[in-house]
Amino acid sequence: MIVDAQAFGSGQEHHVLKPVLENVKKTYQDLGISDDVYKDGTIVTADTGYANEANMEYLYKQAIDAYIPDKQFRSRDPKFANQKEKHGKRHQQGKKKKTKKMISASEFDVNPVDKICKCPEGKTMWLKNEGLDNRDNYKLFFEGRLTDCRNCSRKKQCMENPNSADTRRGHGRQVSFTIEHSKRKPKYTDWVKQRVDSEKGKLIYSHRMSVVDNLLLLHKLHFRRPWRSTCVWQHRQ
Repeated sequence: MIVDAQAFGSGQEHHVLKPVLENVKKTYQDLGISDDVYKDGTIVTADTGYANEANMEYLYKQAIDAYIPDKQFRSRDPKFANQKEKHGKRHQQGKKKKTKKMISASEFDVNPVDKICKCPEGKTMWLKNEGLDNRDNYKLFFEGRLTDCRNCSRKKQCMENPNSADTRRGHGRQVSFTIEHSKRKPKYTDWVKQRVDSEKGKLIYSHRMSVVDNLLLLHKLHFRRPWRSTCVWQHRQ
């Protein structure tokens, strides 16, 4: 049963979750079915396109029973541990390119206090950047000076692209070091991850996938990408 349909003129979809959920709630109120459909046992599921911190915070603060996986949820599921070996990577073309064995970053001498790094040849590198990575780890990023890397006898073993150091706009060897691992507080996304990774969450989401051709089901709301469901979306005037 479809209880709400809207069209949003944008490629990204995570911002549409809140207005759709609120419109569904209003529809149930206007019809006199429920004052708050999300407190009457309704389970909300959606695909990974709707997973971001803002949506997870909204769901948590509204006490909505939601199961929306992030893009890495399959990699955490033991059932899919051998998926790549069995079926190969998605969109894989041709043979896997051999990776070049280079001098490891562990052979570089880094001083995290003074923020100094020396390469295996004893040359001082320059501090290119410092800050938090996408996992909130504090890191230092160093790069070899062009003149040092350009004239180094070991650059073919040290650099993935040795010719990069031969031009003025090129780059020397780059290395990074994690100085302090993340001590961030749990995020709202972590709350949903725990729910999706639970046995109950896996069961609920697998059910969603089995009925994904329906945008909304009675007492379970299932969201799909707009361009996959054009036949059931209603254009807003």
